[in-house]
Amino acid sequence: MRWSGQELGAEEASALPGLAKLSNFVRTVQTPEFAGITFHEVLAKSALNHVPGASALPFGWTINPYRGCSHACVYCFARKTHEYLDLDSGKDFDSQIIVKVNVAEVLAKELHKSSWGRRSVALGTNTDPYQRAEGRYRLMPGIIAALANSGTPFSILTKGTLLRRDLPLLAEASRLVPVDLAMSIAVYDDELQQSVEPGTPSTAARLATVTAARELGLECSVFMMPILPYLTDTRDHLDNALAQIKDAGASSVLYTALHLRPGVKEWFMQWIAETRPELLPRYQQMYAKDASAPKDYRRWLSAKIKPLIRAHGLDQGHEDPATGAVRSSALGGLRDADGNRSLIADELPTASLGGRQPTLF
Repeated sequence: MRWSGQELGAEEASALPGLAKLSNFVRTVQTPEFAGITFHEVLAKSALNHVPGASALPFGWTINPYRGCSHACVYCFARKTHEYLDLDSGKDFDSQIIVKVNVAEVLAKELHKSSWGRRSVALGTNTDPYQRAEGRYRLMPGIIAALANSGTPFSILTKGTLLRRDLPLLAEASRLVPVDLAMSIAVYDDELQQSVEPGTPSTAARLATVTAARELGLECSVFMMPILPYLTDTRDHLDNALAQIKDAGASSVLYTALHLRPGVKEWFMQWIAETRPELLPRYQQMYAKDASAPKDYRRWLSAKIKPLIRAHGLDQGHEDPATGAVRSSALGGLRDADGNRSLIADELPTASLGGRQPTLF
Protein backbone atom coordinates (compact mmCIF):
# COMPACT_ATOMS: atom_id res chain seq x y z
CA MET A 1 0.00 0.00 0.00
CA ARG A 2 1.31 3.44 -0.94
CA TRP A 3 1.71 5.89 1.90
CA SER A 4 1.72 8.94 -0.37
CA GLY A 5 -1.27 11.21 -0.65
CA GLN A 6 -2.13 10.84 3.03
CA GLU A 7 -1.09 14.25 4.28
CA LEU A 8 -3.50 15.35 6.99
CA GLY A 9 -4.77 18.92 7.01
CA ALA A 10 -5.72 20.67 10.22
CA GLU A 11 -9.33 20.89 9.10
CA GLU A 12 -9.67 17.20 8.26
CA ALA A 13 -12.21 15.44 10.46
CA SER A 14 -9.80 12.67 11.45
CA ALA A 15 -7.14 15.05 12.70
CA LEU A 16 -6.32 14.63 16.38
CA PRO A 17 -6.76 18.03 18.04
CA GLY A 18 -3.36 18.21 19.72
CA LEU A 19 -1.40 17.10 16.66
CA ALA A 20 -3.25 19.29 14.15
CA LYS A 21 -1.98 22.37 16.01
CA LEU A 22 1.70 21.50 15.57
CA SER A 23 3.73 23.65 13.19
CA ASN A 24 6.09 20.74 12.55
CA PHE A 25 3.34 18.23 11.73
CA VAL A 26 3.82 16.48 8.37
CA ARG A 27 1.14 13.83 7.86
CA THR A 28 -0.78 10.94 9.36
CA VAL A 29 -0.33 7.45 7.92
CA GLN A 30 -2.24 4.20 8.25
CA THR A 31 -1.51 0.92 6.47
CA PRO A 32 -2.86 -2.65 6.68
CA GLU A 33 0.66 -3.84 7.51
CA PHE A 34 0.29 -2.11 10.88
CA ALA A 35 -3.40 -2.77 11.50
CA GLY A 36 -4.80 -0.71 14.36
CA ILE A 37 -1.79 1.64 14.50
CA THR A 38 -1.66 5.22 13.24
CA PHE A 39 1.62 7.02 12.59
CA HIS A 40 1.86 10.78 12.93
CA GLU A 41 5.00 12.08 11.22
CA VAL A 42 6.59 15.25 12.56
CA LEU A 43 9.76 17.19 11.83
CA ALA A 44 11.85 17.37 14.99
CA LYS A 45 13.19 20.77 15.97
CA SER A 46 15.77 19.18 18.29
CA ALA A 47 17.01 15.65 18.88
CA LEU A 48 19.01 15.83 22.11
CA ASN A 49 17.05 16.12 25.35
CA HIS A 50 18.71 17.14 28.60
CA VAL A 51 17.31 15.37 31.64
CA PRO A 52 16.51 17.94 34.36
CA GLY A 53 18.54 17.50 37.49
CA ALA A 54 21.22 15.36 35.83
CA SER A 55 24.61 15.38 37.49
CA ALA A 56 27.81 16.88 36.12
CA LEU A 57 28.95 13.42 35.04
CA PRO A 58 28.63 12.60 31.32
CA PHE A 59 25.08 11.33 31.61
CA GLY A 60 21.69 12.93 31.45
CA TRP A 61 21.11 13.22 27.68
CA THR A 62 18.53 11.24 25.75
CA ILE A 63 17.13 10.85 22.23
CA ASN A 64 13.55 9.72 21.57
CA PRO A 65 12.87 9.09 17.86
CA TYR A 66 9.33 7.91 18.67
CA ARG A 67 6.58 8.84 21.13
CA GLY A 68 4.08 6.17 22.01
CA CYS A 69 4.95 2.50 21.63
CA SER A 70 3.28 -0.44 19.90
CA HIS A 71 4.84 -2.82 22.43
CA ALA A 72 1.80 -1.91 24.54
CA CYS A 73 3.34 -2.91 27.89
CA VAL A 74 0.62 -2.27 30.46
CA TYR A 75 3.17 -1.13 33.06
CA CYS A 76 5.11 1.31 30.83
CA PHE A 77 6.12 4.35 32.88
CA ALA A 78 6.17 6.58 29.77
CA ARG A 79 2.41 6.41 29.18
CA LYS A 80 1.74 9.73 30.92
CA THR A 81 3.92 11.60 28.40
CA HIS A 82 1.38 10.94 25.65
CA GLU A 83 -1.10 13.31 27.24
CA TYR A 84 0.84 16.42 26.21
CA LEU A 85 -0.86 16.27 22.79
CA ASP A 86 -4.36 15.45 24.01
CA LEU A 87 -3.72 11.72 23.57
CA ASP A 88 -4.63 9.31 26.34
CA SER A 89 -2.11 7.20 28.22
CA GLY A 90 -3.95 3.96 27.49
CA LYS A 91 -4.96 2.81 24.02
CA ASP A 92 -3.65 5.95 22.30
CA PHE A 93 -0.18 5.35 23.72
CA ASP A 94 -0.20 1.87 22.14
CA SER A 95 -1.66 2.86 18.77
CA GLN A 96 -1.00 6.57 18.05
CA ILE A 97 2.73 6.72 17.36
CA ILE A 98 4.59 10.01 16.85
CA VAL A 99 7.54 9.60 14.45
CA LYS A 100 10.33 12.21 14.25
CA VAL A 101 11.22 11.49 10.65
CA ASN A 102 14.20 13.88 10.45
CA VAL A 103 15.68 13.12 13.88
CA ALA A 104 19.01 11.80 12.55
CA GLU A 105 19.64 14.88 10.43
CA VAL A 106 18.81 17.23 13.30
CA LEU A 107 21.01 15.19 15.64
CA ALA A 108 24.01 15.37 13.30
CA LYS A 109 23.80 19.17 13.32
CA GLU A 110 23.51 19.33 17.11
CA LEU A 111 26.47 17.02 17.64
CA HIS A 112 28.73 19.19 15.50
CA LYS A 113 28.13 22.34 17.50
CA SER A 114 31.22 23.54 19.34
CA SER A 115 29.25 23.55 22.58
CA TRP A 116 28.57 19.79 22.49
CA GLY A 117 30.84 18.08 25.00
CA ARG A 118 30.54 14.46 23.84
CA ARG A 119 28.43 13.56 26.84
CA SER A 120 26.91 10.11 26.97
CA VAL A 121 23.49 9.82 25.31
CA ALA A 122 20.82 7.24 26.20
CA LEU A 123 18.20 5.81 23.83
CA GLY A 124 15.18 3.81 24.93
CA THR A 125 14.62 5.64 28.20
CA ASN A 126 11.14 6.86 27.26
CA THR A 127 9.70 4.80 24.40
CA ASP A 128 11.40 1.97 22.53
CA PRO A 129 13.58 2.99 19.55
CA TYR A 130 13.29 -0.55 18.15
CA GLN A 131 9.52 -0.93 18.22
CA ARG A 132 7.93 -2.34 15.05
CA ALA A 133 7.77 0.99 13.22
CA GLU A 134 11.57 1.17 13.15
CA GLY A 135 11.57 -1.64 10.60
CA ARG A 136 10.00 0.75 8.10
CA TYR A 137 11.17 4.18 9.22
CA ARG A 138 14.78 3.09 9.83
CA LEU A 139 15.75 6.03 12.04
CA MET A 140 18.28 4.27 14.28
CA PRO A 141 21.11 3.64 11.77
CA GLY A 142 21.44 7.37 11.10
CA ILE A 143 21.31 8.14 14.82
CA ILE A 144 23.97 5.53 15.63
CA ALA A 145 26.23 6.73 12.81
CA ALA A 146 25.91 10.39 13.83
CA LEU A 147 26.73 9.62 17.47
CA ALA A 148 29.75 7.46 16.65
CA ASN A 149 31.10 9.82 13.99
CA SER A 150 30.99 12.73 16.46
CA GLY A 151 32.77 10.78 19.20
CA THR A 152 29.68 10.63 21.42
CA PRO A 153 29.27 7.57 23.68
CA PHE A 154 25.77 6.12 23.87
CA SER A 155 23.59 3.41 25.34
CA ILE A 156 20.49 1.65 24.01
CA LEU A 157 17.75 -0.01 26.07
CA THR A 158 15.15 -1.97 24.10
CA LYS A 159 12.69 -4.84 24.03
CA GLY A 160 12.95 -4.97 20.24
CA THR A 161 14.71 -7.82 18.48
CA LEU A 162 15.07 -5.50 15.49
CA LEU A 163 18.25 -4.46 17.29
CA ARG A 164 19.86 -7.43 15.51
CA ARG A 165 19.61 -5.59 12.20
CA ASP A 166 21.99 -2.91 13.51
CA LEU A 167 24.45 -5.10 15.43
CA PRO A 168 27.19 -4.89 12.74
CA LEU A 169 26.85 -1.10 12.76
CA LEU A 170 26.91 -1.04 16.56
CA ALA A 171 30.01 -3.27 16.60
CA GLU A 172 31.77 -0.80 14.33
CA ALA A 173 30.59 2.13 16.44
CA SER A 174 31.96 0.42 19.56
CA ARG A 175 35.46 0.67 18.06
CA LEU A 176 35.09 4.44 18.05
CA VAL A 177 33.14 5.16 21.25
CA PRO A 178 31.79 3.25 24.25
CA VAL A 179 28.51 1.54 23.30
CA ASP A 180 26.36 0.00 26.04
CA LEU A 181 23.39 -2.21 25.16
CA ALA A 182 20.63 -3.56 27.37
CA MET A 183 17.70 -5.83 26.54
CA SER A 184 14.60 -5.43 28.70
CA ILE A 185 13.27 -8.89 29.58
CA ALA A 186 11.02 -8.84 32.62
CA VAL A 187 8.73 -11.88 32.27
CA TYR A 188 9.79 -15.52 31.75
CA ASP A 189 6.35 -17.08 31.57
CA ASP A 190 5.16 -17.07 27.94
CA GLU A 191 1.44 -16.73 28.65
CA LEU A 192 1.92 -13.93 31.17
CA GLN A 193 4.43 -12.19 28.92
CA GLN A 194 2.00 -12.03 26.02
CA SER A 195 -0.72 -10.72 28.30
CA VAL A 196 1.26 -7.95 29.98
CA GLU A 197 3.43 -7.05 26.95
CA PRO A 198 1.21 -7.96 23.97
CA GLY A 199 3.19 -6.13 21.30
CA THR A 200 6.67 -7.34 22.25
CA PRO A 201 8.83 -10.12 20.82
CA SER A 202 8.95 -13.30 22.86
CA THR A 203 11.30 -13.77 25.77
CA ALA A 204 13.21 -16.41 23.80
CA ALA A 205 13.68 -14.06 20.85
CA ARG A 206 15.00 -11.30 23.09
CA LEU A 207 17.43 -13.67 24.81
CA ALA A 208 18.65 -14.76 21.38
CA THR A 209 19.29 -11.10 20.58
CA VAL A 210 21.42 -10.78 23.71
CA THR A 211 23.45 -13.77 22.51
CA ALA A 212 23.87 -12.26 19.04
CA ALA A 213 25.16 -9.01 20.53
CA ARG A 214 27.62 -10.80 22.79
CA GLU A 215 28.90 -12.91 19.89
CA LEU A 216 29.94 -9.68 18.18
CA GLY A 217 31.84 -8.61 21.29
CA LEU A 218 29.28 -6.05 22.46
CA GLU A 219 28.41 -5.62 26.12
CA CYS A 220 24.73 -6.37 26.67
CA SER A 221 22.95 -6.28 30.01
CA VAL A 222 19.48 -7.58 30.81
CA PHE A 223 16.95 -5.38 32.59
CA MET A 224 14.59 -7.51 34.71
CA MET A 225 12.31 -4.54 34.99
CA PRO A 226 9.76 -4.49 36.36
CA ILE A 227 9.42 -7.45 38.67
CA LEU A 228 5.69 -7.84 39.23
CA PRO A 229 4.59 -8.53 42.83
CA TYR A 230 2.83 -11.89 43.24
CA LEU A 231 3.39 -12.68 39.55
CA THR A 232 7.11 -12.80 38.73
CA ASP A 233 8.73 -12.56 42.16
CA THR A 234 8.75 -16.22 43.21
CA ARG A 235 12.10 -17.86 43.75
CA ASP A 236 11.40 -20.37 40.95
CA HIS A 237 10.58 -17.65 38.44
CA LEU A 238 13.60 -15.54 39.36
CA ASP A 239 15.98 -18.51 39.40
CA ASN A 240 14.71 -19.75 36.03
CA ALA A 241 14.98 -16.25 34.57
CA LEU A 242 18.56 -15.78 35.73
CA ALA A 243 19.55 -19.20 34.42
CA GLN A 244 18.23 -18.25 30.97
CA ILE A 245 19.96 -14.87 31.12
CA LYS A 246 23.24 -16.57 32.03
CA ASP A 247 22.87 -19.06 29.17
CA ALA A 248 22.28 -16.15 26.78
CA GLY A 249 25.65 -14.69 27.77
CA ALA A 250 24.43 -11.39 29.23
CA SER A 251 27.05 -9.08 30.70
CA SER A 252 25.06 -8.23 33.84
CA VAL A 253 21.56 -7.93 35.29
CA LEU A 254 19.59 -4.98 36.62
CA TYR A 255 16.25 -5.32 38.38
CA THR A 256 13.61 -3.25 40.09
CA ALA A 257 10.10 -3.74 41.40
CA LEU A 258 7.03 -2.42 39.61
CA HIS A 259 6.63 1.37 39.68
CA LEU A 260 3.18 2.84 38.98
CA ARG A 261 3.02 6.55 38.27
CA PRO A 262 -0.25 8.38 37.63
CA GLY A 263 -1.40 7.69 34.09
CA VAL A 264 0.18 4.24 34.23
CA LYS A 265 -1.39 3.09 37.47
CA GLU A 266 -4.94 3.31 36.13
CA TRP A 267 -4.09 1.32 32.98
CA PHE A 268 -2.21 -1.35 34.92
CA MET A 269 -4.94 -1.71 37.54
CA GLN A 270 -7.48 -2.19 34.76
CA TRP A 271 -5.33 -5.02 33.38
CA ILE A 272 -5.03 -6.62 36.83
CA ALA A 273 -8.78 -6.38 37.34
CA GLU A 274 -9.43 -8.11 34.02
CA THR A 275 -6.75 -10.80 34.10
CA ARG A 276 -5.87 -11.36 37.79
CA PRO A 277 -8.86 -10.02 39.77
CA GLU A 278 -7.81 -11.93 42.89
CA LEU A 279 -4.68 -9.74 43.06
CA LEU A 280 -6.42 -6.39 42.65
CA PRO A 281 -6.90 -5.72 46.40
CA ARG A 282 -3.24 -6.48 47.08
CA TYR A 283 -2.07 -4.10 44.36
CA GLN A 284 -4.46 -1.39 45.46
CA GLN A 285 -3.06 -1.65 48.97
CA MET A 286 0.58 -1.72 47.83
CA TYR A 287 0.29 1.32 45.57
CA ALA A 288 -2.33 3.30 47.47
CA LYS A 289 0.01 6.08 48.61
CA ASP A 290 3.13 5.88 46.47
CA ALA A 291 4.21 5.05 42.92
CA SER A 292 6.97 2.82 44.27
CA ALA A 293 6.48 -0.57 45.87
CA PRO A 294 6.63 -0.39 49.69
CA LYS A 295 10.10 -0.36 51.23
CA ASP A 296 9.46 -3.63 53.05
CA TYR A 297 8.65 -5.32 49.76
CA ARG A 298 11.72 -3.92 48.07
CA ARG A 299 13.94 -5.12 50.93
CA TRP A 300 12.30 -8.55 50.73
CA LEU A 301 12.86 -8.70 46.95
CA SER A 302 16.47 -7.60 47.28
CA ALA A 303 17.19 -10.27 49.87
CA LYS A 304 15.73 -12.89 47.54
CA ILE A 305 17.22 -11.90 44.17
CA LYS A 306 20.73 -10.71 45.02
CA PRO A 307 21.95 -14.15 46.19
CA LEU A 308 20.50 -15.66 43.01
CA ILE A 309 22.32 -13.11 40.85
CA ARG A 310 25.57 -14.02 42.59
CA ALA A 311 24.86 -17.75 42.32
CA HIS A 312 24.45 -17.46 38.55
CA GLY A 313 27.64 -15.46 38.18
CA LEU A 314 25.85 -12.34 36.94
CA ASP A 315 27.22 -9.15 38.43
CA GLN A 316 24.47 -6.71 39.16
CA GLY A 317 24.55 -3.93 36.59
CA HIS A 318 24.54 -0.21 37.28
CA GLU A 319 21.66 2.03 36.27
CA ASP A 320 22.25 5.64 35.27
CA PRO A 321 20.18 7.57 37.84
CA ALA A 322 19.62 10.45 35.41
CA THR A 323 18.28 8.60 32.38
CA GLY A 324 17.21 5.21 33.72
CA ALA A 325 19.36 3.47 31.09
CA VAL A 326 22.37 1.27 31.71
CA ARG A 327 25.22 3.35 33.12
CA SER A 328 27.61 4.33 30.36
CA SER A 329 31.16 2.99 30.23
CA ALA A 330 32.20 6.38 28.85
CA LEU A 331 33.97 7.42 32.03
CA GLY A 332 37.03 5.66 30.67
CA GLY A 333 37.19 8.10 27.78
CA LEU A 334 36.80 7.65 24.05
CA ARG A 335 38.21 4.60 22.34
CA ASP A 336 40.67 4.78 19.49
CA ALA A 337 39.24 4.53 16.01
CA ASP A 338 40.61 1.78 13.79
CA GLY A 339 40.11 3.72 10.59
CA ASN A 340 37.40 1.42 9.25
CA ARG A 341 34.21 3.46 9.11
CA SER A 342 32.41 1.96 6.15
CA LEU A 343 29.08 1.17 7.82
CA ILE A 344 29.05 4.41 9.76
CA ALA A 345 29.92 6.44 6.66
CA ASP A 346 27.08 4.76 4.76
CA GLU A 347 24.54 5.69 7.43
CA LEU A 348 25.63 9.25 8.18
CA PRO A 349 22.83 11.79 7.64
CA THR A 350 23.87 14.01 4.73
CA ALA A 351 21.32 16.80 4.73
CA SER A 352 18.44 18.18 6.71
CA LEU A 353 14.96 17.36 5.47
CA GLY A 354 14.05 20.98 6.02
CA GLY A 355 10.44 21.67 5.20
CA ARG A 356 9.96 18.95 2.59
CA GLN A 357 7.91 15.85 3.16
CA PRO A 358 10.09 12.76 3.55
CA THR A 359 9.76 9.93 1.07
CA LEU A 360 9.90 6.84 3.22
CA PHE A 361 8.10 4.08 1.34
